[in-house]
Amino acid sequence: MLMKRDDSVLLVVDVQERLLPHIHEWRRLLDSVIWLVRVAQRIGVPVAATEQYPKGLGHTHPELRGLLPDAAVAEKVHFSCVAAQCLPGLPGADARQVVVAGIECHVCVLQTVLELRGQGKDVFVVADAVSSRDPANRELGLARMRDHGAQVVSREMVAFEWLRQAGTDLFREVSATFLR
Repeated sequence: MLMKRDDSVLLVVDVQERLLPHIHEWRRLLDSVIWLVRVAQRIGVPVAATEQYPKGLGHTHPELRGLLPDAAVAEKVHFSCVAAQCLPGLPGADARQVVVAGIECHVCVLQTVLELRGQGKDVFVVADAVSSRDPANRELGLARMRDHGAQVVSREMVAFEWLRQAGTDLFREVSATFLR
């Protein structure tokens, strides 16, 4: 099954200012998430983001937060976005396909993905846009999500599947800006 822009939402899980510096290869992760958000916005895919206990972990990293309207960000204390019941108020809440990025891969991302799968959603986890403090936990999280039916993809796979074809003005623009 391919990701389709008209059926998708990009969900960014807990990329927060106080947690991020402790994440393995955090700068690469942040850059990948920002790239995905900008591609989604250019292509017209809704973007939603969550913050896990912002009082303790801070808010979404400022470089990312500056790209998101207030209505696209929800706070939570449950690890899972589904258990927190914060998704219904966010953009793309009714999307059949959920493309997931964020941290930590083996906690909030994992629990969200498993519960989204339990709701019958098609879930795509962007491997180069998820991480954990310990890279071994990232790998375990990805393996478990894959075992439960989530598709593990790359950010370029997401972009090319949302675009669907070359030769359009949108493809040329996205290619020149993001796929160099």
